[in-house]
Amino acid sequence: QKFLCSNCNNILKKALQTLCGHRYCSACLTWIVRNNKNAICQKCKEEDPNTLGEESLLAEERAFGDAAINKEISELRVHCVTLGCSWSGIMKDFEEHQSLCEYALIPCHTGCGHVVMRRKLADHLENGCVNNVTVCQQCQCSLPSSEYQNSLQLVLIISSAFFFFFQQSHPPSSASEDGCCFSEVGCAFRGSKEKIKEHEKSAVGAHMLLLLQHMRQLQGTLCSAARAAQSLPPQPQLNLRSAGKSISELQLENKLHVFENIVAVLNKEVESSNLEILAFRRQSELDQNIIRGLELKIAELHRCLTQKDVGLSSLHKSLLFSEQASYDGIFLWKITEVGRKLQDSVTGRTVSLYSPAFYTAKYGYKVCLRVYLNGDGTGKGTHLSLFFVVMKGDYDALLPWPFRHKVTFMLLDQNNREHVIDAFRPDLTSASFQRPVNDMNVASGCPTFLPLAKLQSPRHAYVKEDTLFLKCIID
Repeated sequence: QKFLCSNCNNILKKALQTLCGHRYCSACLTWIVRNNKNAICQKCKEEDPNTLGEESLLAEERAFGDAAINKEISELRVHCVTLGCSWSGIMKDFEEHQSLCEYALIPCHTGCGHVVMRRKLADHLENGCVNNVTVCQQCQCSLPSSEYQNSLQLVLIISSAFFFFFQQSHPPSSASEDGCCFSEVGCAFRGSKEKIKEHEKSAVGAHMLLLLQHMRQLQGTLCSAARAAQSLPPQPQLNLRSAGKSISELQLENKLHVFENIVAVLNKEVESSNLEILAFRRQSELDQNIIRGLELKIAELHRCLTQKDVGLSSLHKSLLFSEQASYDGIFLWKITEVGRKLQDSVTGRTVSLYSPAFYTAKYGYKVCLRVYLNGDGTGKGTHLSLFFVVMKGDYDALLPWPFRHKVTFMLLDQNNREHVIDAFRPDLTSASFQRPVNDMNVASGCPTFLPLAKLQSPRHAYVKEDTLFLKCIID
């Protein structure tokens, strides 16, 4: 448990120890302090919300690196939990392994959005990544795979359109009953009507390739004819105009019309794709704005919740004080979890405990008790030490000083057999009983109030159900 962060509950990374004794990852503590004003240690809240002190406030400058814990963690024996990986070693080698683990899931670096196993990244880039670059086999241009796929789709659209217009301009006739209607572009298949129909259904791909080859040849012919026409002198047009256009010109015009129709289809496809891309971009911008707005709202709500937590903690302390406050000079202090608090006193974690404040009268002196469960001064390690503390009150200006009242301490036997009683009168020359300048004066009382052996003796019931009661009477 000591190796876990008090915030993320994962293994500590660059452990820092706070003044309250709890440990945090360096990054976790930075995040908490940055996002919370007057951040309070969550572990302190969980352990005992009633005794939160200044040491529970978190700040980076009040935390120090825990070199001992960091060294222990670096030497822990660990194994990789990634499914399929059998690596094991010590913690300080684990980060290096994480960057090399073949079974780890990593995002594709091309930004395609896929998460793949590191060992399968090469296969993904070669076969599945839409952002990976592909070299066109025809023109040798380098294109992202997604654009290359789009190019192939455009080729299919062109081929389909040309196929459609070719069929419209070359309908099957009685003269081609024993030959394929694509014989003009190089198909040599011949047979009965039924076989020709089956052939036309099954050989669509082959017919498209023949059409593409025919298109390339036609383009070359047109270019050659244009170059030749530019080099020839003007010719008289006497009989040509009167006789009309020749058959070859009509065929050329028909084929140009087919190309125009193909270009029109492609333009519509491109325009539709552009509109879809614009719509997606606008929607993406709207979604990003919504996400940013929600993030700001969440941050604001988080700040409000933190402020409310601090306010509730303050109200809880005020309510607890008002419930336990006494105004007649008689105060009964109930201390629970005595065993744990005694152990904390022995280890030095919490050396002493302060009682809630109480008053000698409605507008009287404000005082409290301070107990050292493992002793203080001459009683350290052998006795329970009990002290009386004069605090700064709201009505000190109207009260006589120094404080002169007799103080009586009692540790109650819960079987009502043998209470422990001790009393003293204030030393009027001591600074402990003068009018307070600070929040409270130096404590004064009984360092050897009760031997620890007697406190824990089964013959007495000073501690029962892990609870003890201390009583103070001011005459």
